Amino acid sequence: MQAILKTIDGISEWTGRCANWLVLIVTALIVFEVISRRFFGHPHIWTHEMIVFFYAAHSMLLGAFTLLHRGHVAVDIVYLRFSPRGQAILDVLAYSMFFFPFLIILMLVSMDFAKTSWAIQEVTPGAMLPYIVPLMKTIVSVTALLLILQGLANFTRNIYFVVKGEPLAKV
Repeated sequence: MQAILKTIDGISEWTGRCANWLVLIVTALIVFEVISRRFFGHPHIWTHEMIVFFYAAHSMLLGAFTLLHRGHVAVDIVYLRFSPRGQAILDVLAYSMFFFPFLIILMLVSMDFAKTSWAIQEVTPGAMLPYIVPLMKTIVSVTALLLILQGLANFTRNIYFVVKGEPLAKV
């Protein structure tokens, strides 16, 4: 079990570290557009879309990494009043009732959208890259899958803690 959890954590860590580099693309596109517009008086339609697409990919692909490191925004007013075992029970309930159902639906729906987008070769009027729209719709599915995997690792650790009373080490 430890090897599986370590692999899932490793995937989340790796995708998060890779996704961080997308910010450089976003920054380069913004600088390019500002220079092009302000100094040469020649704005481009496609840069705004590309900035939005790359920033969206950056934000989405960091989801599992953020979940791994417990960096998502949480309302801890009630949660922190519980013992560690009580917190683990609350986490198990939250994962079961909200997290997994939402992400499974998101993954299934987004897979259908992505499949359709690839089939019709969907494009936008200003997109410079021809496959950017289907790729972005695919990234939504990949993000949901990565979040489900990391959620399963966290869920397993919480179940172990509730049953055994001791934490299952993060590797």
